[in-house]
Amino acid sequence: MSTAVPATHGVSVVDDGGGVVEIVMDAPPVNALSAAGWFALADALRTAGADPATRVVVLRAEGRGFNAGVDIKVMQACPDNSELIGVNRGCYAAFEAVYDCPVPVISAVHGFCLGGGIGLVGNSDIIVASTDATFGLPEVDRGALGAATHLSRLVPQHLARAMVYTAKPATAQQLHAFGSVHSVVAREELRDTALELAGDIAAKSPTIIRAAKESLNGIDLWDVKRSYRYEQSFTFELNLSGVADEVRNTFGR
Repeated sequence: MSTAVPATHGVSVVDDGGGVVEIVMDAPPVNALSAAGWFALADALRTAGADPATRVVVLRAEGRGFNAGVDIKVMQACPDNSELIGVNRGCYAAFEAVYDCPVPVISAVHGFCLGGGIGLVGNSDIIVASTDATFGLPEVDRGALGAATHLSRLVPQHLARAMVYTAKPATAQQLHAFGSVHSVVAREELRDTALELAGDIAAKSPTIIRAAKESLNGIDLWDVKRSYRYEQSFTFELNLSGVADEVRNTFGR
C-alpha cells in the first residue's frame, strides 16, 4: 500500500511500499524552487536513501515542466544576499543528495528542465523523458553561472559550451541520441515508464544494487561536487560586482 507525505515547500513523497519512492516537485507555476524548496528536496532524497526498505527513487514533477531552477523572484524580493546564499547552498545540497543517494535515482522529465533542473538530472543515474522535454542552462541570461558540471554529463563538450553561451536548450531526442536519456516516451506514459524501470531495478538484490551505485560513483571521471562548487564562486563574483543585478532586473520584462 502506498503512502504519501504532505508537500513541504513544493516537494512531496510517495512510497509505494514495494521499495520504490517517488519524490515529486510541485511548486506552481514553473517548479522554480526557493532556498527552502531546494533544502526540502535534499532532505527528501536523504531520508529516502537512508531507509533500508528503499530500493529506487523516482524524481519527477507535476505541472508545466520538470524544474525551472531557482525562484528568481523570491531572490529579487530579498533585501540582502541571504536568499542568494541560501539557494546556492540549497542547490548544492540537492544535487549532492541525488548523487550520494545510496540507491539509483531515476529522473522522469517533462516539459522544461532548466538551471537547477540540469543539476538534478545530470547527477541522476537514469533519465527518462517525454517527447516535449527540453534541457537548458539559461544562467547567463539570469546573471548567474552553474550546473555546467552536470550539463557536461549529458551532452558533448562543445555542445555544452554552446548551450551555456547561447542559453539555448537541447531536446530529449538529442540527449537520447547521445545516450544520456534512456528513453523518450509520450507525456502520458512518462510516469509509468519510470516506475516500470524502477520496478525492474527494485526486483534485484538491494545489497548488490547499493554496492553498484557506490562503485559507479567511485570510478567517476571527475568530482561533480567540487567542480560545481567552483562554478558557484563565479556566481558570487557576478553578484558582488553588481552585474548579476543588472541582468536579473530585466527578467520577466
